[in-house]
Amino acid sequence: MTRIAIPNETCPQDQRTAMTPINVGKLARAGAEVLVESGLGAGCGYADEEYRTAGAGLVGGRSELLEAADLVLRLNKPSGDEVAQLQPGAVHISFLDPFNERALVEALRDRQVSAVSMEMVPRTTRAQKMDALSSQASLAGYVMTIQAANRLNRILPMMMTPSGTIKPARVFVIGAGVAGLQAIATAKRLGARVTAFDTRDVVAEQVESLGANFLQIDLGETGQTENGYARQLTAEQLAMQQQGQAEEILRSDIVITTAQVFGRKPPLLVTGEMLRGMQPGSVIVDMAAESGGNVAGSVAGEVVEQHGVTIIGSGNWSAQVCRDASDMYSNNLFNLVDEYWDAEQKRFILDLEDEILHGCLITHGGEIVNPTIKQHYA
Repeated sequence: MTRIAIPNETCPQDQRTAMTPINVGKLARAGAEVLVESGLGAGCGYADEEYRTAGAGLVGGRSELLEAADLVLRLNKPSGDEVAQLQPGAVHISFLDPFNERALVEALRDRQVSAVSMEMVPRTTRAQKMDALSSQASLAGYVMTIQAANRLNRILPMMMTPSGTIKPARVFVIGAGVAGLQAIATAKRLGARVTAFDTRDVVAEQVESLGANFLQIDLGETGQTENGYARQLTAEQLAMQQQGQAEEILRSDIVITTAQVFGRKPPLLVTGEMLRGMQPGSVIVDMAAESGGNVAGSVAGEVVEQHGVTIIGSGNWSAQVCRDASDMYSNNLFNLVDEYWDAEQKRFILDLEDEILHGCLITHGGEIVNPTIKQHYA
């Protein structure tokens, strides 16, 4: 019988949990022995008793929990000390940030832990139910728009009043991936006039289907990767993008930037000169602040003001709606485990030839086995 361990998240600003009681129950019914750390779901409203009723055993000691595990399910990456507590041959599944966490990946390799990175789940039809990056990004798009609306010194919808008509606020969303599309949809629901831009012309139809205008900027050949991510622009193309969207930025009340290039530093899209030309009281949300920033002067984890413009770089966006974020991540995680669960043996089996695991399995058998990460480290 496979022993599945689910520890608490240790970041005090993150109240999400990796596994909800309903999915713990599914794992228990599948034949796993499920152990959870006491207080696992407290931050998002799930009591220990709900986990116990679902079939989990509660463990008070974190070390005891990790040392006993055949399979560890969690949200955020482990610390070095926690890696040392895992037994060789254990499977560890979480977000890992493998492009930027080489020391952690090498520690997992040396401990002979099989580490699956949720960031690296391929964006394919079969893997869609496991795509935690997209599920959390969708919530992030909503949260960013709500935060911007709360900081703006005016309302978003058009309003007819006895003293006259209030025009709708203008919102400009840069990047129409999962987060960007949700930001667009949320801003439209709030009544704003929305314009969006993405380097991938293929998403223009999706933007327009949400009722927003798609800003046309001819950048030449751009396209997207096989996983659906935007390709990195050349320096010349980035300059063309900055110039092409400058006018829209200057007349917008809210700008939301979601442009991130997977595994690389994000592009600078809003320059200091643009900030100086924006209306005082305008708001910018920089989704990429924690990885380098799309906006000049944004600060990771903080809200700052530059030239009368509020720049929100809070980060950890989906954690601010931790209940829904936990439910969605738990479903993604359960679906991944269920995909490779052997019902007869009652165990999780790593199929090294499987196309999904080929994309997201980082370490196995004392080696870094992911080709993308191996090339990145070379």
